Amino acid sequence: MAIQLDKTRELALKILYKIDKEGAYSNIALNEGIKENKKELNAKDIGLISELTYGVTTWRLTLDEIIKKYSKIKIKKISPWILNILRMGIYQIVFLEKIPKSAAVNESVNLAKRYGHKSSSNFVNAILRKVEIKDYQELFEIKNPIQRISKTTSMPEWIVEQLLDDRKDVKEVEEICINLNERPKTIIRRNRLKSTKEEFENLLEKQQIEYENIEVNRDFYAVEKFRNIESLEIFKDGYFTVQDTSAGLSAYYLNPQRGDCVLDACSAPGGKTTYLAELMENDGYIEAWDIHKQRTNLVEENAKRLGINIIHTEQKDASVYDDTKKEKFDRILLDVPCLGIGVIKRKPDIKWKKVKDDMEEIAKIQYEILQTCSKYLKKSGILVYSTCSIFKKENEDVIKKFLENNPEFELDNFCNNLKNSQYLDILPTKYQDGFFIARLKMK
Repeated sequence: MAIQLDKTRELALKILYKIDKEGAYSNIALNEGIKENKKELNAKDIGLISELTYGVTTWRLTLDEIIKKYSKIKIKKISPWILNILRMGIYQIVFLEKIPKSAAVNESVNLAKRYGHKSSSNFVNAILRKVEIKDYQELFEIKNPIQRISKTTSMPEWIVEQLLDDRKDVKEVEEICINLNERPKTIIRRNRLKSTKEEFENLLEKQQIEYENIEVNRDFYAVEKFRNIESLEIFKDGYFTVQDTSAGLSAYYLNPQRGDCVLDACSAPGGKTTYLAELMENDGYIEAWDIHKQRTNLVEENAKRLGINIIHTEQKDASVYDDTKKEKFDRILLDVPCLGIGVIKRKPDIKWKKVKDDMEEIAKIQYEILQTCSKYLKKSGILVYSTCSIFKKENEDVIKKFLENNPEFELDNFCNNLKNSQYLDILPTKYQDGFFIARLKMK
């Protein structure tokens, strides 16, 4: 008799396999999986697939700790298919109250029969029947703070260690790691060129979209209970962009003016670039660079949708000096490549793809971009350096080194709520990603 598999759990399993074994990005693999099977899926199915994909990817380390408790076979020896079936089953039992344990166990066993063999299904059945919520709760009793935070928030120990080294406060680091696991809200940015604040909010209300205005920047809104927001006609017609508030602040604090000549040296996919253009009222000139041509194409597509015509893209390596650009720009935005630790809640696979040794190499690239692009700034200009990381080695340390080697520059105090009057150090919360912003000017 053929096994009747639950299609949602099977699709989630296939997506997790792509993330783990093929190196796929979680958001891309999930979107592709749903798109390829959309005719067979309803909204409830899509919700469960998303929950299992992001949930298992987010909580992988913690789930593996529970597997280790009950399995005589080492994690590395378990088949990738069976391992992810176990992770999915444990995630449902421990973190999803609405799913009965019996359903989680039975569906996992059925998957194991299809993606393993008889002993695999017996193995899955034996482990999952033993798993209880208390298996997670017991992890909070670990005395060592690094191990406790790591295992209770599913954060690699090297990330916890680095955060503790930077901040020296166990409670603060624990809170950061907890917030990095929060399911992110969808944040959208109103296109200033197409509607006033009042007009835009009327459009949202007509679409029956629940929204909340974000105080830190009134161009941004958190929207609730809405899937596939990019399928809306008002999105296609360019009335808004999906962008986190923190990312938008780097463009906002550059404070470009109408008629300015602006460089966005690491521009793709174009969220910050288009916001610069909106702040400039589509009046002036913006050069948008990226090292890959297909990514500059994304900037062009976004600009076209939003009705912007002052952005000029160029495939270019921002770390390589170009004498023709010397002292050309009034404003420069450098949202440089980084480890992305501040956006883990949106891309949880980052945790498992990055290692501590990556920091040295990325900081070197960041410094090279800053050092090179600073030469393109006019004497009276402003430069903003930003990352979506929360490590000092990628942020304060890069700025400190640059200022030591370039005494003609100084930090510009651009925001009243700066903790140290020099940098904007944004920690991840329910409403925003972790981010770092520094603004520089000539003395």
